[in-house]
Amino acid sequence: MKVPLSWLREYADLPAVTAHEVADKLTAAGLKLEAITSHGHDVKNVVVGEVLEIEELTGFKKPIRHCRVDTAEAEPRMIVCGATNFVVGDRVPVVLPGGVLPGGFEVGARKTYGRMSEGMICSERELGLGEDHNGIMVLPAGTPLGADVVELLQLRDDVIELEITPDIGYALSIRGVAREAATAFGVAFRDPADVELPAATGPAWPASIADPTACDRFVLREATGFDPAAESPLWMRVRLTRAGMRPVSLAVDVTNYLMLELGQPLHAFDRAKLTGEIVVRRAAPGERLETLDHVVRELDPDDILITDQSGPLSLAGTMGGLQTEISADTTDIVVEAAHFSATGISRGSRRHGLVSESSKRFERGVDRELPLVASWKAVRMLAELGGATVQPGLTHTEIEVSPPRIAIPASHPGAVAGVPYTTETVVARLEQVGCVVTDGADPAVRRGGVDPTGVVTGGELAAKLAVTGDDMITVTPPSWRPDLTDPNDLAEEVIRLEGYENLPSVLPSAPAGAGLTEGQRLRRRVGRALAEGGYVEVLSYPFISSADFDRLLLPADDARRSAMRLANPLSEDEPLLRTTLLPGLLKTLVRNAGRGFTDVALFETGSVYRPREDAPEAAPVFGVERRPTEEELASIEAALPDQPLRVAVVLAGEFERSGWWGAGRAASWADAVQAARLVAGEARVELSISADQHEPWHPGRCAALYVGDTLVGHAGELHPRVIEAYGLPPRTAAMELELSRLESVMPGPVETPAVSAYPVATQDVALIVPDFTPVADVEAALRDGAGELLESIRLFDVYAGEQVGEGNKSLAYTMRFRASDRTLTVEETTAARDAAVAVAADRVGAQLRSS
Repeated sequence: MKVPLSWLREYADLPAVTAHEVADKLTAAGLKLEAITSHGHDVKNVVVGEVLEIEELTGFKKPIRHCRVDTAEAEPRMIVCGATNFVVGDRVPVVLPGGVLPGGFEVGARKTYGRMSEGMICSERELGLGEDHNGIMVLPAGTPLGADVVELLQLRDDVIELEITPDIGYALSIRGVAREAATAFGVAFRDPADVELPAATGPAWPASIADPTACDRFVLREATGFDPAAESPLWMRVRLTRAGMRPVSLAVDVTNYLMLELGQPLHAFDRAKLTGEIVVRRAAPGERLETLDHVVRELDPDDILITDQSGPLSLAGTMGGLQTEISADTTDIVVEAAHFSATGISRGSRRHGLVSESSKRFERGVDRELPLVASWKAVRMLAELGGATVQPGLTHTEIEVSPPRIAIPASHPGAVAGVPYTTETVVARLEQVGCVVTDGADPAVRRGGVDPTGVVTGGELAAKLAVTGDDMITVTPPSWRPDLTDPNDLAEEVIRLEGYENLPSVLPSAPAGAGLTEGQRLRRRVGRALAEGGYVEVLSYPFISSADFDRLLLPADDARRSAMRLANPLSEDEPLLRTTLLPGLLKTLVRNAGRGFTDVALFETGSVYRPREDAPEAAPVFGVERRPTEEELASIEAALPDQPLRVAVVLAGEFERSGWWGAGRAASWADAVQAARLVAGEARVELSISADQHEPWHPGRCAALYVGDTLVGHAGELHPRVIEAYGLPPRTAAMELELSRLESVMPGPVETPAVSAYPVATQDVALIVPDFTPVADVEAALRDGAGELLESIRLFDVYAGEQVGEGNKSLAYTMRFRASDRTLTVEETTAARDAAVAVAADRVGAQLRSS
């Protein structure tokens, strides 16, 4: 919302303060400042001149005129101008030599088109008054000659731009912001809606409300004999432009001006284009409407429409229809003002992707009492500025709505803020925002304003919110504050007006606890280990599409194809919750590779979402006025999917970088398996690895990862078709492992191992095994056979060639032995090694290699 300071001062008696001081006060009251823009402060030496003589210059590609202009100086000025919309005798704004236009543009005397030009005749855009650059700005005939244009046209102004959140729709108007400014400075406020309405002598154009849920007040007034050639006055065009709206025509500008001033959207119909009674209703199946933006829209049965006998005329509260728009021939106008359903307008606006200034106000809630006032001011302005005749008739159709009344203890705002407020303070602050406050014990006792009628509807809600006490008061919010619906809303009003800066800073006491859970520690350790291993952590959106399942080559019966669909996805291209971390990581890898980063190693830790077979279709929704019961919490939990925690890595290009020191090493499936070992090491468990076939990995380069008999993940090189589908670098490898399963099989508390002071004994052993034998099986056999003296075992060489025979491979291991109570002898270590070889020979057919 852009608020010109001059317009604000019209309704709030602000002291001599700057725009920044006003903005500071509004910010302290809870309105968010976006920017402050100054207009006209740098403009100088611009005066009113009269055109005395015009000489048309020839020989140029465009019309050029050499004008003699009287600026109330000793001698007239000679000025070259390219505009043709003015004649001799017109009074125009002239920048004299040495003058400055908005933006710091200096004007001097210079020779152009073969003639001397002593200044410049200005258009509206050059003066910063609008976007009209089609011709020179012609001033009224009686404008004083030589007068300062800056003062005459009030060029100097500041515009405060505010970001209006959904809960303060009243601030989308000069009226609302002026009320806040007046309250902040403690000065008088003049309500632009405080006008005396004439008595209606009969109905205007007939109208009715067919759907009370769509609209509860609908007002029509008529103005006839309007001059369609009448232009909007300059002051109106300037204010509209400064407030961020483009002037169009007088009839349209009047409705936009009053919307900005009052916050009540209006719409003007060409009376000659209406047919029969106007009806507010929902759309019928198959109906269509061409809106003012020349788009033919298919209407939804939930859309709120304004219609007549010919069909839809307007998308209510959002945009008018092309059929009844005001044209250059319109002389009879019907002005409509209404109070529509906020949720109905919001849904329709989003459904059609059509957000207008009108819909932004209706969806935030407008003053239900404004339609009568705004429509009257509109027809009166059409009469004053456009020569129209205001018809005495008034069509006013409404659905009775009882004003809300909220029961609240006067001590509740202080309890929320942690600062004691007296009852007098609470009542005074609530009355400042327009509330009527009565004693809760006797509603007939009036504390301020007009004593309301109706049933107290806030008491039940107050009881649910546990806001009870002996000092109960009853509050009736004003019609312009539909956001005030419960006791906590009222508490917020008191607190913000008393000043957030006056709330004491109190550090909360830290409750005693055990710190991080074991699962949280595991997640942090895993992240650190992978980062130290050369991987970079990324965070992906947890959304995927069904096309990702096809790119990953998942079989039709794969459980990962069963995904939760979001009710309101950010993008229809990715409406599903992920069942695997790989799609997000692969897309991030592609994005990096596309930007020249070909050597990439990424990891991500996050939840995946697996629907439960017995889960209901939708989770139940409960109110927020109390804590759900245990049964309700259980029903919510039952509707949620399983959300196991996973970690995944992807890597491509060089894993060990090349450089002046020599060649690097390309990333491979083995690095993906090693990443799984890093993760398992942080969980203090031993992984066993076996060959597997599991999409999306290459069937011959895929490893299944086990802890005991529990499958915890897979690692290896991705399938070539997956690489092609995502556009990945060749030989991309990946690993995905379920941390939740690792956590469930983790051993108990860590016991500090005893550190032996005795030396280590090393034995190397080389075994010949069939080439299809998994290395993990050989290592497991050696471990089991070596016994308790084995401290560690490491594979340091793999060989296949003539020396070991066709179909065989040689595996060379370093085995380290150590005892905690003695120095091992050669006989002990040799015996342990031989025992290990014997077990390997028995299990996998290993033979000791002699050469």
